Amino acid sequence: MLPNLLSRLRYSPFLVQLVVIRRCNLSCGYCSEFDKTSEPIPFALLEERLEKLKNLGTFGISLTGGEPTLHPDLPRLIRKCRELRFFRTGMISNGFFLRPELIHQLNEAGLEEMQISIDGVRRNETTEKVLDHLRKRLLALREHARFAVTVSGVIGAAPPNEAEEVVAFARELGFTPRVLLVHDHNGQLKLQPEEVKAFQRIVDTLPKSWVDFSDYRKRLVRDGVAPFKCRAGSRYLYIDEFGNVNWCSQTRMVWSKPLLDYTPEDLREQFFAYKSCNESCTLGCARSASQLDGWRGQLLPAPSGIQAAPMP
Repeated sequence: MLPNLLSRLRYSPFLVQLVVIRRCNLSCGYCSEFDKTSEPIPFALLEERLEKLKNLGTFGISLTGGEPTLHPDLPRLIRKCRELRFFRTGMISNGFFLRPELIHQLNEAGLEEMQISIDGVRRNETTEKVLDHLRKRLLALREHARFAVTVSGVIGAAPPNEAEEVVAFARELGFTPRVLLVHDHNGQLKLQPEEVKAFQRIVDTLPKSWVDFSDYRKRLVRDGVAPFKCRAGSRYLYIDEFGNVNWCSQTRMVWSKPLLDYTPEDLREQFFAYKSCNESCTLGCARSASQLDGWRGQLLPAPSGIQAAPMP
C-alpha cells in the first residue's frame, strides 16, 4: 500500500538506483561497481524489489549495474517499471551494446531516459569507455532513440582536454551534455590542477541544469569541500544485487539494510541521519536528490559519534 501523499512528499525516495546485474563487459580502473562473473538477477526477484520500492512511495527509478544491457530481461524490466507508474524510468549504460535493435526494444518498452558517461576520446590504461569506441553507438542513439539521452564527459580518467571533446560531441548530436568528476572508492574528490582547469572551462559552456543548480561541483573544485545535508537512505536509495538498501554505491560496506524489510520509519530515520562523508562527496545522484530538503533539519554527530543535536 502506497504511503499517503504527505508522507511521500516528506520522506519517500526521489530516485532509486537498482542494480540489475553486477557483471560488466569493461574493467575501468577507477570503478568499484562491477565484476566479471555475476549472473543476471532473476526477473522475479527484481520484480519483487520494484514493487517494494513502489510501496515505499518511490518517484523515479534508474536501472544500473555493472552493465544493465547485459541483462536478458532489460526491456521486460522497463515495462514493469512503467506498469508500476514510476514518475520517471531511466537507466545507466556504458553504451557498448546499443545497436539499433536494442534501442528499438527500449523504445517499445517505454524507457524515458538514458545516461552514458564517456571517459575520454582514446583508450588508455585506465579505460576503454571512450569516444573512439562509442561514436557509432551514439550516432545510432541519435537516429533511433525516442528517449532522452544525457552524455557526460568525465574529468579524471583521461587527458582533461578529451572530456571537452566528449561534451562538444554530445552537444553536436543534440544530447544533454554534462561533466562528471572521477571519485575514489569512497566517493571523494580526486583531481589534478590541470583537470580542475578543464572542468572550469567545460562548466562555463554548459547551460545550468537542475542537477547543477547548487553549484556544488564548483565549490568542491575550488575549496575541496561542499557540505550538504545528505538524505541518502531516504530521498536516494542504492539497491545492490543482494537486495540491500545502501546510502550509495561507494558506502556498501558502511551501512545497509534489506530492502524487503525497509519501512517508512527507515526512510524517516535515514532522512535525518548524518553522513560523515558528505563534505567532499562527488556523487551527483545523492546530492541532487537531497537538495530540495536542504532547509530541513538533520542530526549532527555528538563527540562520541552518537547522533545528537538537530542541525538548523
